[in-house]
Amino acid sequence: MNAKGESNPMGRLWAGWRKSYVSSERGKPRPKSGSIFEDLFLFGDLDSKRHILWEGDSCAAILNTYPYVSGHILVLPKRAVSSLQELTHQENTELWEVVNSAVIAITDAYNPDGINVGMNIGKAAGASIPEHLHVHCLPRWEGDTTFLTAVAETRMIPETLSASFSKLEKCWPLLD
Repeated sequence: MNAKGESNPMGRLWAGWRKSYVSSERGKPRPKSGSIFEDLFLFGDLDSKRHILWEGDSCAAILNTYPYVSGHILVLPKRAVSSLQELTHQENTELWEVVNSAVIAITDAYNPDGINVGMNIGKAAGASIPEHLHVHCLPRWEGDTTFLTAVAETRMIPETLSASFSKLEKCWPLLD
């Protein structure tokens, strides 16, 4: 029951630690008009620390810091744009080439039963970072939801990000 005495079939898992991921509280200076994704390309940390699997002229592939499943990749333009219409021709071409490479890497690294490729464009569509378009690419298996997902609406990720990064990096196809 909620405060108004209404039944609430959807439970909540409060994840205050996630706020720093979607806000400016990460301890690093933020670009004036950019997004947290752009921050990844401003600082000289190792790609393995930032989980950048591939970086091109205008797009990149990174591991999702808060994955739905192990091997969850985000493909994105390096500059913040909120819609497909804002992409340059070069960004559009490179983005979809990298999505294809992500699918190849996921297939080779995880041998899944299927792969989800999708985008949430805009806050109303579920985008947690609506100012920076990104494509989700993730492996799926028959029956891959556990009782936690069904009962507690919580996901269990059986692999560390560093293990996922290592596995996907070894399988990343070379782009021409």
